[in-house]
Amino acid sequence: MHRKFVSFTTDIGWSEELAMMKAVALQINPDALIIDLRHDVPSFDVTEGAWTLESIAQLPVGYHVCVVDPGVGTSRKAIIIKTRRGDYLVGPDNGVLIPAAERFLGGIEKAVEITNEKYMRKPVSHVFHGRDIFTPAAAWLSKGVRIEEFGPVIRKKDLAKAPYGEAKVSKGLVSGEIIHINRFGNVFVNVRYDNFLKSGITHMDNISIETAGKRINTKFLKTFGDVPKGNVVAFPDDFGRIEIALNQGNFSKKFGTKVRDEVKTRKL
Repeated sequence: MHRKFVSFTTDIGWSEELAMMKAVALQINPDALIIDLRHDVPSFDVTEGAWTLESIAQLPVGYHVCVVDPGVGTSRKAIIIKTRRGDYLVGPDNGVLIPAAERFLGGIEKAVEITNEKYMRKPVSHVFHGRDIFTPAAAWLSKGVRIEEFGPVIRKKDLAKAPYGEAKVSKGLVSGEIIHINRFGNVFVNVRYDNFLKSGITHMDNISIETAGKRINTKFLKTFGDVPKGNVVAFPDDFGRIEIALNQGNFSKKFGTKVRDEVKTRKL
């Protein structure tokens, strides 16, 4: 039997809440294959959650639950997005699902609001929709329930906007923003490798990076070790976006960058 693939991304940590969510999924579909994508997303950080969720493009087509939901219990909607690749993304309508769906999974084919109580765990908690609404929806979808059964269609234009948009590209210049800083201090920007190519920036080019009020001259290369220890380098990350790092050092600490800072890259 082909096992349906269900992933979880949350900001709740390794907790009893997470165990409850998995138990609910397996109660509905005992044959589900569950994977933990990430549970240490910083609390309430929709930008970080959206960046993390982009990596499901590297996973098999499946049913992906994201619980980064500072608006839980308010008027924000609980939604399902079906992507053109065939995935189903389940979570809050706060923009956290949009970058992965739009930029890495072929785009949004359909979106619905989850309103049908038949597919919810009872009673529904006002503060734990991850267990009572999102996880059951993903599990029932993995059992073959059609997306239309969960509730009314939401027009794409009526979905909450993504926490970050697309980079701006012109000849010799790409403008974006930092969307993630990892524990090494490397920064990741909302700039894709093909954005660089469209601007005319290619491998081995000399570039200027402007961010946090500083201007840094370096090269666009392939990896950290292409520059001496302590030097700055820009290169394509493992998911196709641009990463900027200090070889064996902490770029973010040295240059004082933070998430949402603007980054302008020019070809020299």
